[in-house]
Amino acid sequence: MRNKRKGMLALALGSISALLLAGCSTGEVGEAGKTTINYWLWDSAQLPGYTACEKAFEKENPHIDVRINQYGWDDYWTQITASMVAETAPDVFINHTQQMPKYQQLGQILDISKYAKRDHVDMSAYQDGLAGLFQGKEGKGLYGLPKDWDTEAMFYNKTYLKQAGYTPEDLWKLSWNPKDGGTFEKFIAHMSIDKNGVRGDEKGFDPKHVEIYGMGYNESGAGYGQVQWSTYALSNGWRYNADKDEAGKWITKWNYDSPKLTETIAWWKGLIKRGYMPSLPAATSGVGTVESLAAGKYATLIEGAWQNANIKPKMEKWGVDVAPGPYGPAGYRASVMNGVGDSIFAGTKHPEEAWKWVRFMGTPKCQNLVAAQGVVFPSLKESTKKAISTVSDMGYTATAYSSYMKEDGRTVPSPVTARWDQIQTIMQPAMDAVVGGSKPLESLMGANKQVNALFK
Repeated sequence: MRNKRKGMLALALGSISALLLAGCSTGEVGEAGKTTINYWLWDSAQLPGYTACEKAFEKENPHIDVRINQYGWDDYWTQITASMVAETAPDVFINHTQQMPKYQQLGQILDISKYAKRDHVDMSAYQDGLAGLFQGKEGKGLYGLPKDWDTEAMFYNKTYLKQAGYTPEDLWKLSWNPKDGGTFEKFIAHMSIDKNGVRGDEKGFDPKHVEIYGMGYNESGAGYGQVQWSTYALSNGWRYNADKDEAGKWITKWNYDSPKLTETIAWWKGLIKRGYMPSLPAATSGVGTVESLAAGKYATLIEGAWQNANIKPKMEKWGVDVAPGPYGPAGYRASVMNGVGDSIFAGTKHPEEAWKWVRFMGTPKCQNLVAAQGVVFPSLKESTKKAISTVSDMGYTATAYSSYMKEDGRTVPSPVTARWDQIQTIMQPAMDAVVGGSKPLESLMGANKQVNALFK
């Protein structure tokens, strides 16, 4: 523990002065004796929604002053870690399922189950499975209250779709398989166009000189593949965990050597060879996927619901909409379902006030304000309906995101584990090598052994 804290301190040294300037010290007493609660988030697009929540909360709780700070994703976790070491962490912060176990095991976030029980928080009001993402090991304790959820869908260029002779309704019927790609690959092939105007399913198509790729992607996906290969692997019946699937159980045995995953990756990377997706070096060249979609270089793109507000204004020239991922060999369409939650810093000097803010963000009063922004889907079932209406008003077929919750769909919880950072350190180069072509698919078996060795 002591050595771990030393490592964290070394990481934090460069950030502590910035944190002090940000005024994130806990235990502040504001003007006129108000208690100050500092709250951090990473998504600038969500600032308007939670600023509205802040005003509504302070109106009901005039003795509490909430101060919101926003940091970009890349800086956010370094800042959180540094501030915890400096004991100046925000009272409340948005936590991610891949980071929560680390903070929980280090004793840096509060178990809020006693507050939730005392105040009769109805966990069944949240979308199924969300609360479980913030349970402690073996389902004990609660270390965050769900605030929103997301699934993935296929964004597509409406102009290109019409030119290709497809209708939006056609996209809801597509299916894939690892042998010939099914109707989904036929669609991606037809949407691909080389420099001579030849489509990918036409004779003479040049896969080495492609003008428009049928589908874009940003990187290999490492051990998560959320917006890369997960929708295909999950609809092929694959799951991240190889041990018994139980609610609230952290994953300790992984499934990266499963034939269902390797055949999925073999098919998916094959789209590169056939010219329907760019090479890995091209995909990771520094030009973002959203920018490439907006420039007309990609016809489609698998992305998360969190990109709705970002993509829409950039696609005015073409028009854009979303469709769900294709049906897979398992007979259903599938998506990772992730959700973030609000956690309370264990060192806060005002746990009751911090809980009041967390609890308020989990109520319809706040979540309906967030739903009106159309940026994310709030965790409450009631507020989700309002968000779907808002996103629909933006011009999206918002039911694409909720389609995985139907009878012919599956939502798979984002993996929760205590060693996610170490897993990614192994799986990122392993998947890069496979997708990039420098190592065979069989190398994933060795990577899986390394991952599972972390838990012995």
